[in-house]
Amino acid sequence: MTQAKPPVAQDLLWRLEALAFDVVIAFARMLPVDLVSDFGAWFFKTLGPLTSAQKVAETNLRIAFPQASDAEIADLLKAQWDNTGRTFLELLIMDRIIGAPDRVEIVNGQRFDEIAANQEPVVFVSGHFANFEVMPAAIVNSPVKCQITYRAMNNPHVEKRVRDYRFRYGVRYFAPKGGDGARELLAALGRGESVALMNDQKFNGGVAAPFFGVTCHTAPGPSRLALRFNTVLQPMSVQRGRKARFRVVVHEPIHLEHTGNTTADIEAAVRKINAMIEGWVRERPAEWFWTHKRWPNETYRRNR
Repeated sequence: MTQAKPPVAQDLLWRLEALAFDVVIAFARMLPVDLVSDFGAWFFKTLGPLTSAQKVAETNLRIAFPQASDAEIADLLKAQWDNTGRTFLELLIMDRIIGAPDRVEIVNGQRFDEIAANQEPVVFVSGHFANFEVMPAAIVNSPVKCQITYRAMNNPHVEKRVRDYRFRYGVRYFAPKGGDGARELLAALGRGESVALMNDQKFNGGVAAPFFGVTCHTAPGPSRLALRFNTVLQPMSVQRGRKARFRVVVHEPIHLEHTGNTTADIEAAVRKINAMIEGWVRERPAEWFWTHKRWPNETYRRNR
């Protein structure tokens, strides 16, 4: 089906955004990697608190850490803007970060070799920590064959630039939409290829499960796929070191229980994922993406 052409005014705005993207990326690529990261931290720490995202981040932090003092929340707000700013600017120079042998350390990398040697697909699962783009790059530069999903950008001109840019460091994404996306994932697993998905954001209609003691809705997709193909959930996380240096951790696999009750098994798996991600957030709270509304809307209305 041919996609409808956007209105002229919308397309013009998109093209102007794409031009601005070109200017920013050209500027970033002229500077040293750590200076780009530092600029992103400064820029977001300066402007982030002036946006509506500041209130979202503060509310999220108070939901997650109700015993924290105002001073502790203020420190976490600054720290998360630092990380967020670094991440967004680093995305413009990821090929330089991935290509530098001293910038990315992989912990338990032998797990990649085990997955490839076993020739059995796994379901990689992770969240938006530190510079989360480092993780797919680590997967595609390993022996594992993997399909990696993401949410496509609204602006098609910027979307094409980002996809082309990601090709520089080997990452090939596809953006699943509805049934077609699900079929692509099923086909990949059926071919013996692994798949990778993020599983830490709000998903309306998903499984209701606790996260920091408050019920939220989580996408059941990774859990459903792992159960259907009788394979494991393979957690991965990324941690920020000094400036634009990272540790990618390939954690121990999560073996799911098959009781014959698919609904209950999926719910149990989602609870495990939520608990795992909550643990990572507690360990390194400044490195999670706090500006996303993770909990139901009524939770935010109660916390105004």
